[in-house]
Amino acid sequence: MNIKLSTLAIALGLLAAAPQVYGITNPKGLAEAARKFPRNVPTGLLLMLLGTAWFLYNVYIEPISDFAAYKPHMMVFFAVIGLGTCIFVQDFLAVRGLAIVLLCLGKLMVDTGRPHLAETHWVWMIQGWAYLFVVAGIWLTISPWRLRDFINWATATESRTRNLSFVRLAFCLIVVALGLTVFRKF
Repeated sequence: MNIKLSTLAIALGLLAAAPQVYGITNPKGLAEAARKFPRNVPTGLLLMLLGTAWFLYNVYIEPISDFAAYKPHMMVFFAVIGLGTCIFVQDFLAVRGLAIVLLCLGKLMVDTGRPHLAETHWVWMIQGWAYLFVVAGIWLTISPWRLRDFINWATATESRTRNLSFVRLAFCLIVVALGLTVFRKF
């Protein structure tokens, strides 16, 4: 997937900033919504289907010469696993779907930023964020209930919810600013 680094930074920054603004203006509302997320089956179905489709796209475009003969079979196998998960593993489905999306998003971020690493050190911010997504995706795949525990901790009080939203919003605004300035030519 070809996307400009500036476009990716702006889109990710704005997308990640939206819930933070809500968390600052209505911490109780964000806390209630966030606590429902891990076991939200409709959201889980959406995320799992998105993650499965994105993963299949990545496998499809990947030049795997050693496995070229098996690629169609692998595609079917991975599609069956993704769809089967939607049907048979609905416990923490939203977290599992989010984990796959985070892994695919991390790959997109690393692939988009890699060609520009020598041009500016600010790319490391996007790369670091991508690796956090990858580690979070792996961690949530292994133990999806931990997101529920983290959400409960992060939203234990309105002030904690608001303060964490401020910190995340500041980071998002820095990423958007990088997209508008430093990454503009990439």
